Amino acid sequence: MRTVIIGSGLAGLAAAYRLAEKGEVIIIEKEPEPGGMASSYSIGSPHLGSYHIEKYYHHIFAGDKEIITLTEELGLGARLEWIRGTTGYYFNGKVYPMNTPSEILRALPLLDVVRLAWLVLKAKAIKDRTPYDNIAAKKWIIDTAGESVYRNFFEPLLQSKFGDNKELVSAAWLLGRVQIRSNRGAKGERLGYMRGGFHALVEAMADSIRQRGGKIISGTVSKIDIIDGAARGVVVNGEHIPCDRVISTAAPHMLEKIVDTGLPGYDMDIRYQGTACALFGLIDRIMDDTYWLNIKADVPFGAVIEHTNFIPQPDYGEHLVYVTSYFQSPDSVLWRAGDEEVIEMYQKGMEKLFPGFRRKVKWWRLRRDMDTAPVYEVGYGKKVLPYETNIKGLYLAGMFSEANYPERSMNGSIMAGFKCADAIIKAEESR
Repeated sequence: MRTVIIGSGLAGLAAAYRLAEKGEVIIIEKEPEPGGMASSYSIGSPHLGSYHIEKYYHHIFAGDKEIITLTEELGLGARLEWIRGTTGYYFNGKVYPMNTPSEILRALPLLDVVRLAWLVLKAKAIKDRTPYDNIAAKKWIIDTAGESVYRNFFEPLLQSKFGDNKELVSAAWLLGRVQIRSNRGAKGERLGYMRGGFHALVEAMADSIRQRGGKIISGTVSKIDIIDGAARGVVVNGEHIPCDRVISTAAPHMLEKIVDTGLPGYDMDIRYQGTACALFGLIDRIMDDTYWLNIKADVPFGAVIEHTNFIPQPDYGEHLVYVTSYFQSPDSVLWRAGDEEVIEMYQKGMEKLFPGFRRKVKWWRLRRDMDTAPVYEVGYGKKVLPYETNIKGLYLAGMFSEANYPERSMNGSIMAGFKCADAIIKAEESR
């Protein structure tokens, strides 16, 4: 039995990893290397030779059981470390640490802090988030904690995450986010990162798949062949590859373009947003301690992530900072402009926040993708796609899967791949 998997992101790799011993697996990847949103740059360093660093910033949480177990299976458990991830909030021309209750008290009015604490307690007590899928996050925040908490604390976070769509986001997404991020101790939150980068995890998964007979080939899928109501092959770079089943990890709007019959019965109108993420190599740090900085200021990005305030700078021989923004349309200047133009916009913004930033820049990289995250708008829960479709042999796994709602993550993508593979195995065993 042959399975073709479209996309070698974490969901595609996880599905292939689980299926590799059950039959032939072929992964089709349009990029030069596997990993998708978890892929990495190889950066030359005069002191260390070269190192890997993710194109998009990543870390994991203590509750991410699937990815933690997987790293152990692949012999990488010793490289996974748990480190305090410091956060901050830039507004009124100043960086405010936001890790402990006392720091939050210094950053926000006392009444806002009390109301924010009440909101967090109420959010953590909610077990079933389903009813909140039909309520806007903005409305729930204001009803629960007031206009000031929304304006001073949540609005900048929603703006940086969803831009013009911020008022459309569901309270179910917000509750999931709060529940994940509020389990921090008195000294702040501990986050997981693989020393040497998650490149090692991607490579170990790919190697394991290849060692068991699987293939990862470069190409673009232009069509999924549906014959007599069943997926029976794909067309890759003009060549037909027959198979017994197909797993697609592509965004739903892209999947619709390559399935002639469409997917009747499913709502494929899941809106995605894009990301323009710059990585700067610097000669010196820009912040004393903060790892993740959310921003309320007139700049063309929503967050600054100083990676080497999280993972020690000696691992790289230089300081590393991500500057990132989501965008909601292909008409956005962040998508239409050239790389140099976007970097210039970002550097001008960074100069406003951190005067002298330009003088510290040694090099930069820019990664842009149109489909980096779904917009978790009101009613999104009804659009979540199943692992097994009503087209025989066509399966789906990705950011649109239930494992990635209400909050997408590396662990959610691996879980989606595993659950999709389990659905295939179960279907085969029931024959």
